[in-house]
Amino acid sequence: MTGARPLLVLHYSELWLKGCNKPFFISKLKTSIEQTLEGLPVRLEGHVNERMVVSAQTPEAAQEAAARLQRVPGIEFIGVGVGIPPTLERILAAGLESMRGKDFHSYRVRAKRASKQLPFRSLEVERQLGALIGEQARAEGRDVRVDLSNAEATCFVQATATEAVVFTDKLRGLGGLPTGTAGRLMCLLSGGIDSAVAAYKIMRRGVRVNFVHFYGAAARPGEESPPIAREVVRQLTPYQGLSRLFLVDFDPIQRHIVANAPDEFRLLLYRRFMLRISEKLARGHRCHGTITGDSIAQVASQTIANIEGVNSVAKMPVYRPLCGDDKQEITAIARKIGTYETSIEPFTDCCPLYMPRNPRLFASIDELDAVEAQLEADHMIRQATMSLLREVYEYRMGKVERKSVKQYVVAAKDISPVLAG
Repeated sequence: MTGARPLLVLHYSELWLKGCNKPFFISKLKTSIEQTLEGLPVRLEGHVNERMVVSAQTPEAAQEAAARLQRVPGIEFIGVGVGIPPTLERILAAGLESMRGKDFHSYRVRAKRASKQLPFRSLEVERQLGALIGEQARAEGRDVRVDLSNAEATCFVQATATEAVVFTDKLRGLGGLPTGTAGRLMCLLSGGIDSAVAAYKIMRRGVRVNFVHFYGAAARPGEESPPIAREVVRQLTPYQGLSRLFLVDFDPIQRHIVANAPDEFRLLLYRRFMLRISEKLARGHRCHGTITGDSIAQVASQTIANIEGVNSVAKMPVYRPLCGDDKQEITAIARKIGTYETSIEPFTDCCPLYMPRNPRLFASIDELDAVEAQLEADHMIRQATMSLLREVYEYRMGKVERKSVKQYVVAAKDISPVLAG
């Protein structure tokens, strides 16, 4: 269509509730959008009437931009259409063209006029365009009807004083809040299904998530867990732009626990040590708590009593976004975000590596404290934090790349790891 240009209309939901803080959230969303669209022939034009508009040089660029933006927290939905001069004649022509060839039995038109200076009303656009769409469909031999409540196809028109946008494709976004508006948390990433989904759900709330993965000796060649953790982080990084992954050799701690503690408490002791190490990392990297993939009673270590026993060593908040979800719900999200196939690949999870035959289902805090008093906890934690690796992953130009790898060391009296050299 002559004079039409490909446009994306980005709508958000929660940001309008932020009052005087709204400019802060809008600026963070703009930054995320610009970083996500880097390398494409598109441009973020601005923020008008509770929406953002992205123009593209070609329809193909608009489609690629829309696909990328579906992974940006803070965007509720994305309209993919065209921008035209805001005249009734051009709007009717563009609306007809957008609905041509679409397969539908029911339809509707939704028009919004943002400027009273325009010489037509929203209802006028809806009635005239709706009638023309019906005539066009019947001329093609199709029986169609108007359905204002549950239409199979909708033509959207949003008109301002300078431009009208017409679109029929309305893609669902992530919703939530823009990255970087809610602080940072450290996620205990196992490489399995649950912890990746837990991180994703927290990312949607505007939190930037760092990851810590604990690994042990592989049970069989080729089943090392760090490659799985790295791939999961790669798959999650587009949702926040930049990710930090910490790799901790947990095997010495596990062997110490196996040699010095009753087997029924092993798994819970593992998790208490992991939580302490995660908190050390969190404090050293401006995080305000820890995320786990716990779902109540899914496994023995996740009964309410055992969660309490593990959590008793925490000095920072522990967030469990999956606590009320069942496995089917968690798996569905993992498939949606693309981590499922990676998470089910064979790898040696360090927690079940020395799994007791009969793990305690309802351990008390006093029992765990008494058993742990026989262990060299401070020494083992200090040793583990002296062999850390930190890897940084960045989403640029539509791809995720590993940006850097650093060795970490910890001073004897220091509580937070620092970069070596």
